[in-house]
This record gives sequence, C-alpha cells and structure tokens, in this order.
Amino acid sequence: MTIFVDRVTLHAAAGKGGDGCVSVHREKFVPLGGPDGGSGGRGGDVILVVDPSVTTLLDFHHSPHRSASSGRQGYGALKNGPDGQDLILGVPNGTVVLSKEGRVLADLVGNGTRFVAAKGGLGGLGNYALASSRRRAPGFALLGEPGEKRTLILELKSVADIGLIGYPSAGKSSLVGAISAARPKIADYPFTTLAPNLGVVKAGEARFTVADVPGLIPKASEGKGLGLQFLRHIERCAALVHVLDCGTLETDRDPIRDFEVIEDELKKYAEDLSTRPRIIALNKVDLPDAKAMADMVEPILRNMGHEVYQISAASRIGLEQLSYAMARLVAEHRKQESGQAKVKIVLRPTPIDDAGFKITANDDGSFTVVGSRPERWVHQTNFRNAEAVGYLADRLASLGVEKELFRLGAKQGDEVRIGIGDDAVVFDWEPTIEAGAELLGGPRGDDLRIPRGWEKLDEEAIDQLDDEELAQQWEYQVEDPTDPGREKEEQL
Repeated sequence: MTIFVDRVTLHAAAGKGGDGCVSVHREKFVPLGGPDGGSGGRGGDVILVVDPSVTTLLDFHHSPHRSASSGRQGYGALKNGPDGQDLILGVPNGTVVLSKEGRVLADLVGNGTRFVAAKGGLGGLGNYALASSRRRAPGFALLGEPGEKRTLILELKSVADIGLIGYPSAGKSSLVGAISAARPKIADYPFTTLAPNLGVVKAGEARFTVADVPGLIPKASEGKGLGLQFLRHIERCAALVHVLDCGTLETDRDPIRDFEVIEDELKKYAEDLSTRPRIIALNKVDLPDAKAMADMVEPILRNMGHEVYQISAASRIGLEQLSYAMARLVAEHRKQESGQAKVKIVLRPTPIDDAGFKITANDDGSFTVVGSRPERWVHQTNFRNAEAVGYLADRLASLGVEKELFRLGAKQGDEVRIGIGDDAVVFDWEPTIEAGAELLGGPRGDDLRIPRGWEKLDEEAIDQLDDEELAQQWEYQVEDPTDPGREKEEQL
C-alpha cells in the first residue's frame, strides 16, 4: 500500500573528480616535446528538482543514500577526462531542504526549481596545466577532488491556497471531495486522514487548490497526535477555513470551544498563522440537532468578527457560497503577492580580514589547520610523489600557513594536522627559510649552517685540525690529492 511520507533524511554523495594525467609529448623528430597530460573530468552533482509527477518523499524513505557518478582520469595528447553524470532527483512541490542542524537551505516551490544538494569534485589538473616558466616539465599531476557529502533533511509542506483545519472527523475530507475532483478516504472514525489531500476547486473563473489537513487536537503544537507533522502543511496557505462539527456526539465539545482550541494551537505553532485570513464553516447542518447548534453559535462567531457559512458536505448545502468566499480570499492574496518579490537572496560576503584558513594550537603541542583551500589542496596531492608534495608546500607557503605556524610557536618536527576527522592529513612540520627556519635552531643570531660547537674553537685550534677532522665538522668529502682530475683542474 502506498503511504505518504513528508519528512526524510537524505544522504547525498556527489561524484569524485577525475585525476590529472602525467604525460610527455612524443613524436618522431620532435625532441623535448614537453608535458601534454590532460586534466580529469568533473564529478557529477546531486541535484533536487521539483517534479509535478512526484507527490511524496516515499522514494527517499526507502533509498536514503544517493550518489552521482565520478569523473574520469585525463589522457595524454591534451585530452581531458569526461565529466561524471549529474544525478537528478525529483521532489514534490513545496519541499524544504534543511541541514542536520535544522537550518533552512532551500525552499523549493514551483515546477522545475532546482537545488544542488551535493556538488561534484573538480577534476585534477594534468601536468600540462601545471607547467610554468619555473616548472617547465612537471613530473606530477593533481588528484581529483572528492565529491561533497551532505546529510540533508527533506521536509514537505503542501502548496495550497486554502487550508481546511479542524478536529478529527469534522468533515474536512468530505468537504474536499464535495467541492473538487479529489477522492480522499472518508470513514466514521478519528484520524482517517493521515496525509494532506489536495483538491482543485473552480468557482466561476477562479481556480485554486484546497488542502485537507489531518485533524488537530489539543497540544497539537507540542506534537501530540502528530500535530507538528500536520501543522506544517498549512504554513503556505493564503487563507484558512475552520470546519466545525456541529453534530458531534461528544459531550465535552461544542463548535465555539473547538474553534478556540484550534486557534490557540495555531498561535503556539506560528504567530503569523493567527493573522491569516480565515472563514468558519459550520458543518453537518443537514442533521436537525446540528442545524440548531449552528443557528445558535453563528451570531456568536459573527460578533467575534468572523465570516461564517452553514454547510453540509454530505448534502452539498451552502458549498457554492463557501467556494466563492474562498475564491475571493485567494484573489486578494494573489493581488498582494503580485507586487512582492518571491525570491529572497541572502548575501554573505567574505570578511575583509579572512585569511582563508585558521590554525589552532592544541594542548598536546600539535597544530590543526582548517580552511577550504588548504583542505582541498591536500586532497589534490599525491603524497607518493615528492615533486607533488613540494608543490603543496609552495601553495601552503604562498597562502601564509607557514608564517602563521611560526607565529604561533611551531617548531621543527611538531605535528601539524590539515583538516578534521578521518580525512585529515598529519605530518611533521619542516619549516622553510621564508617561514623563519633560520631562527628555529637556537638563540637569535645562530647560523644553522655552522656545526654545533664550532663557534667555541679559536683560529689556532682550527689550524691544528687535519683534513679528516675538518670533513667531520663540516660534513663534506675531502678531495684525494692523487686524483688526476684534480691536477687537471688546477692547471685549468
């Protein structure tokens, strides 16, 4: 049996970028052809698209893990690898995308609206793209970046112009079935409706949608009776219709009390719902006792400033007047919306003092480097290639990572971690001259090129050292005086 699912967790994994290629051009009679390795292809994105044929999030409930394909490796002869295929996932109209922490990332309303749930990794550059005036023939290429992996919450909020609200078994489903072509489940027990039913209503030239929201009960705003799941489906409605049961057999209920309870729950759930235009429909007036109840409470509700209609969904009494009243509220709402921007763009510019990374000195003496660029560069590096590791060191130095480590007191051999978690790369820091390596071996002014203890020797002691002892102090090879090559050098 098909079930309605309006909240799921999606684990989206974009495709990995293809690795760059290391290749040297070879052609007859063309010496020193130079590098010609192509770049890897881009990994596929995971994209959510509003699809009118999709009405539930059930597919994601059964298959929450979705992955796009990866890019392919580059080739020689300047041929780039093919890109990975994007994974297009259809979602219902009105789907809200949230982060694990509950922050809204996208509100997908309107057929064709798209959102990139996970972005594919960039392909690694081949050695042709890495060539420069300083590095004419790179012997390495960059690896493809891993695709983005995100855990998202998909939450469906029905897109309807009018929301029907009320107690269970108040006749909301019967009303939707009577004024539209929808055929919701109708039965004589509470909570027959466990999912919103949408129906298209035509009143004269006006066409609008009506949502039958599952029944609300006291403390629904606190989650009782699945209230939170039901209440979200009326957030987008332009107007609300209270369907009050005038023929209830429960002794502790009456239309006025039902109305006040539902209004209180709406206000607790979202303050703006209490200001939404509303109509009151007194249902089941085809029953004698219900008609008498409706005649008694209608003046009270009108004195409270509400628009009231007596109806019977079963006998179709008063439905035409109610439909035209709903159409009027929808027309007024659409007229107000026409002059307002529907899309809000939030700009979050990068702070002017943002260095692109952050270094934290840990209690155990190690250092952690966090930043999009350093972490991305680490993933692109082939650590089995010494030249690639040197290229990474140059990039980190140009970004200012080494200078910041030196400023924080890092010393040669200290553990440095780039990234957080299992993907982090750990290494022992070897500072360069630019980072202040000449100051790390001893007190300020020491020259690391001079062996330790050498500064204690005077000139007389130095003269007494033979060549072998000098070689041990300075760590160089003593030339053999009998070497014929040396005599030739002296003659030259």
